[in-house]
Amino acid sequence: MAIKYTEEQLNTVDKSLIIQMFLNQQEELSKAVNQIEQLTKEVQSGNDKLQRMMEQIILSNNARFGRSSEKMDNTDQISFMEVDGNIIFFNESEAVCDLSAEEPEDLEPKPRGKKKVGKKEADMSGLPVNRVNHYMTEEELIAEFGENGWKQLPDAISKRYKFIPAKVIVTEHHVGVYASKKDNRIVKADYPKALLKGSPVSASIAAAIMNGKYVNAFPLYRLEKEFERYGLAITRQNMANWMIRLGETYISVMYDYLHKLIYDYHVIQADETPVLVNKDGRAAGSKSYMWVYRSGYMNPEQQIILYDYQLTRNASHPREFLKAFSGICVTDGYQVYHTLEKEKENLTIAGCWVHMRRRFEQALQVIPKGSQKGTVSYIAMKQIQAIYREEGKLKDLTSNERLEQRQAIIKPLVDALFMYLKQNQANVSGSCKLQDAFKYALNQEKYLKVFLTDGDVPIDNNASERAIRGFCVGKKNWQMIDTINGAKTSAMIYSIAETAKANNLKPYDYFEYLLEEIPKHMEDTDRSFLEDLLPWSENLPAHIRK
Repeated sequence: MAIKYTEEQLNTVDKSLIIQMFLNQQEELSKAVNQIEQLTKEVQSGNDKLQRMMEQIILSNNARFGRSSEKMDNTDQISFMEVDGNIIFFNESEAVCDLSAEEPEDLEPKPRGKKKVGKKEADMSGLPVNRVNHYMTEEELIAEFGENGWKQLPDAISKRYKFIPAKVIVTEHHVGVYASKKDNRIVKADYPKALLKGSPVSASIAAAIMNGKYVNAFPLYRLEKEFERYGLAITRQNMANWMIRLGETYISVMYDYLHKLIYDYHVIQADETPVLVNKDGRAAGSKSYMWVYRSGYMNPEQQIILYDYQLTRNASHPREFLKAFSGICVTDGYQVYHTLEKEKENLTIAGCWVHMRRRFEQALQVIPKGSQKGTVSYIAMKQIQAIYREEGKLKDLTSNERLEQRQAIIKPLVDALFMYLKQNQANVSGSCKLQDAFKYALNQEKYLKVFLTDGDVPIDNNASERAIRGFCVGKKNWQMIDTINGAKTSAMIYSIAETAKANNLKPYDYFEYLLEEIPKHMEDTDRSFLEDLLPWSENLPAHIRK
């Protein structure tokens, strides 16, 4: 409240005192305003926290009890067109394909269709056959048909699988030793050297452990018990030691070769996941990371999937791994990859549409089902769905054909979506999930549009997520890797296992073959022999292929 002074008082009071009183009042008023602003912020912060908690509860319940598909119930088709710089929505059946069809989780081609005639015959064609005859005796035939009253027809054949449990035998190598009668010179006959000096481990038993642990995700203690049932006293410590030594000595040879080969691809994909390593010199519970790099899945032949263990998640690791790579790398929105793009002129980062789609899908989930239609989240999801549907039609095209269709059909939809998001950005309020979705999409716009410029670039990074999923399943089963050496070895063995699977090989047989062949060339300075051992080599034995 302002204070009034008479003219006489003004004449008698020190003017400097009045000025000081005025300043004090202004300071108190300013403090009061600041307190009100602070209270307002605290209230807003509390509302935001409450909103986030409520949204998280809804999403948690949906995760536990709801469906996982991002298919939307309403089949009305939404298309965009621009009129005088504004986005107009209209329904037009020819605009996009049928949105009522099941939405794919990814766009990789998968064998589908009706059950083929003769499928069982084809499934059994590669297996050895043990013939068992079932014929009537002559006496039985006479009793049934009379003397010479029958003729023989083609056999009826019934095929059944027979499972023969695994067995373990000892291979005992008897090596001829010869001595000269003249000078006592001793010569031994040639024989295959042991994989590890002084160890009974063979290629077959090592392949069984690798297949069990790194393909089927069995922890070593379960493998130990399984070997006990066959009379083998192989401890988990034995197995862990073998994996590290065999990985470092032999498997690393193929891993390093594949690492060089991945630089030849102009599109690759990358992802990472945390892992605990018990003895890495840091405090208990410190996170390490397993990075995965794979060739782009839109080139289904000659697939490469490589894991790389590192202590941290910083930019130095992909910088080193990709130092000789030139091309496009598909990733999520992790800033580390964008930093690398700024450093390397010949590196382009492409974004992942699945990561954006999930955010809008979560923003839609926190809205009551009856109120979803017509909301910003709903409209954004419908258009993303339309983009995916159109992209799904292109999976069987060549790279150039796919690029032409993307430019003609998908690019207008993408441009319209981002224009709509920009026009509605200022109006987004309330839902924290929707704000997060808008922020992510608009920040990633540059990277999310890269797939429109190259027919070999996938729209999302699902292939990398699946490549790392096998590791995550195994990680849950055996909880942690014990040492850094164990982590690095695990990365190499996982790489060979996943690369074998991606190229339709049987991992056990491929591991066994590598451990039989690579030791023969350890003295070679030329690594060209590995060309015959690559997962897509025509020189691989037929039994290794599925």
